[in-house]
Amino acid sequence: MGNTQDESKKCFRNDCTLVLLLPTKGWPFSGEWLLVGLFDITPELSGMTPQNPEDRKHLESRSLLVAMWGNLFMAAAGLLAGILSNSNAIMMDGLFSLIGFGSALLGRRISLRIDAGPDNLRPFGYAADEAIFATFRSLSLLGLILFAVANALKNIYSYYNGLTPEPLYFGPMMIYFALIGVTCAILWGFHHFTWRRTGRCSSILRLEAKAAMFDGIVTAAAGVGLGAIYLYKDGPLASIAPVGDSIIVMLLCLLAIGSYVREFRGGLGELAGISASPAKLAAARRSLRAAIAEDGGTLLDMSVTKLGRTYLVSVYYDPDRPISAVEVDRLNLRMIRDARQALPGADVMLMISEHPRRWPEELNPI
Repeated sequence: MGNTQDESKKCFRNDCTLVLLLPTKGWPFSGEWLLVGLFDITPELSGMTPQNPEDRKHLESRSLLVAMWGNLFMAAAGLLAGILSNSNAIMMDGLFSLIGFGSALLGRRISLRIDAGPDNLRPFGYAADEAIFATFRSLSLLGLILFAVANALKNIYSYYNGLTPEPLYFGPMMIYFALIGVTCAILWGFHHFTWRRTGRCSSILRLEAKAAMFDGIVTAAAGVGLGAIYLYKDGPLASIAPVGDSIIVMLLCLLAIGSYVREFRGGLGELAGISASPAKLAAARRSLRAAIAEDGGTLLDMSVTKLGRTYLVSVYYDPDRPISAVEVDRLNLRMIRDARQALPGADVMLMISEHPRRWPEELNPI
């Protein structure tokens, strides 16, 4: 950091770096640390939302690239530690991370094109891709949870029918829990600050931050549970020690399932076109009052739907006078600008009509 105020600001904006260090084999006696990575976190810590869409896209893409490599590292560590320790809980954690790698890869591709406008292939644009991503990622994780629960129940059933599972080896577990705990904390911080930096509108980053936080909590819970089994395997937990790993898997899955069911339902609701929350509808209505009052017409009806990071505000409007196409376009553009002040990324579909969203029965063609 420089001594002057200008140099200090320049360093903060361009040169702030997150340094990831891990202890070496001889730590704490050797006092040596291994440099694992350097991450520039200045944009995430500045607290200012970039106005340029390309800057937001770059920040989101970079965060998802970090997520890809972080999840790939955790997946490899989980699968290796699971094999070395005979732990199904750690193996399941590694599979979660493997899905996280695939999700970050897909999410990065989606984020690069999500702001593309309508074209011949996608006449309504690419906003739906984010909702599709959130829905099917949650669905894939639910499938993995059900598989893990079924496998754990099978192991418990086999044990109580006389089949003793292979013993757990606790040495690799402790190294694994330390590595993954630090990695999850870094990933959560990176995604969370990038999500804030990009205006808190990215469902992909929000889901990735939530997944990293949950993975860290799951890893900590598994570490505490397996540590308790190791300490008390000849005492109070002797009867369940051989299947303690499977019991922990079941508990972790029960802890996870509610969160991913909510994410799945939320994404499915967006794809089905359900109305946005009453708070969003009220915000959209307030934002359009000035334009409607100045034009002098009558607002007949309004609906707001959310799809990914975008909102579609459908306005049914009677101008109470003959109106030209130029005036309609001018009013529509004014409404879009006003709506985006309340709902970032919103679009407004202005429909000139004498009726609200539903035709009167005497006019209904069906």
